[in-house]
Amino acid sequence: MESVYDVLNFMTGDTLFTHQLPRARGECKPYLLKQFPQLATPEMESEVAELVEMLKTTSDEDENDKLVAEWLAKQVTRYGEYLLVEQIPMDDHTVKDPAEELAEMMPGKPIIVVRT
Repeated sequence: MESVYDVLNFMTGDTLFTHQLPRARGECKPYLLKQFPQLATPEMESEVAELVEMLKTTSDEDENDKLVAEWLAKQVTRYGEYLLVEQIPMDDHTVKDPAEELAEMMPGKPIIVVRT
């Protein structure tokens, strides 16, 4: 999960909170697919679907970790260990205050901000 934060933070130039990841994913996905069209192939869709099905077979966290690690090793063999990712244009990312965005997502719900 840390890598998801790393990639999306880098691509957006932002420091995202968990609830902001889906929006950032939507902003970044077209740029990732443009940079790496191999990620949008029927073969990759099939590989992802296969992983999803395998993960449904167990609720054991260690077993899931093993399945994901094996799946990733297969992808590394196919695509290489690293892909050089470019940032998205800053105009294509909406910077939002995390607390304000959470309030928009959960209207009427209390939000407690703890400042350290």
